[in-house]
Amino acid sequence: MTASTEPAGANNPPRKQARFGPQRSSTPDQGSVLTAVGVSSVVLGGLVAAVSGPLDLAHGSWLAAYLVLVCGVAQAAMGQPRFRRAEVMQPRRGWVQIGGWNVGNAMVIGGTLTALPPVVDLGSVALIIALAIAFHAARSASDASACSPAGRASRLLDRAYRALLLVLACSLPAGILLSHLHHS
Repeated sequence: MTASTEPAGANNPPRKQARFGPQRSSTPDQGSVLTAVGVSSVVLGGLVAAVSGPLDLAHGSWLAAYLVLVCGVAQAAMGQPRFRRAEVMQPRRGWVQIGGWNVGNAMVIGGTLTALPPVVDLGSVALIIALAIAFHAARSASDASACSPAGRASRLLDRAYRALLLVLACSLPAGILLSHLHHS
């Protein structure tokens, strides 16, 4: 009897079925999650902008801008370094960043719409943690390839990305202050 016709047993382990198409991990990669949620937030922000005038939403224009710029564009930008250099981020930290960014944004939006500045404050703390993780993950490559033209371009992209993260971090205190002034 040949190995292919014998029943599976101790001396003949079962054969794995051949899979057709690309092999997929059961866990989505972090860059794809950040990009997909970011793009979805841009679309949602556009929808909010479309209905805020006809429905006379009090915070409609702010919400649309926040969804597009902070939840959307910034988050999609955070996903891009993971496509270029996925090895710089420890998986657990990456998921903490994604969760912190999305929960923090939800809290800022909820706190603003319900006029609860302490909720905005807590959401902002989650955003700062997510930004710190993203900033750490964007550290420049220190290997010999950093001297090549591609390495210099990568270093330039890392610096631009870190600058974006710093702009976001610096805007958080202004948002907190505005929240407290508007609702006091």
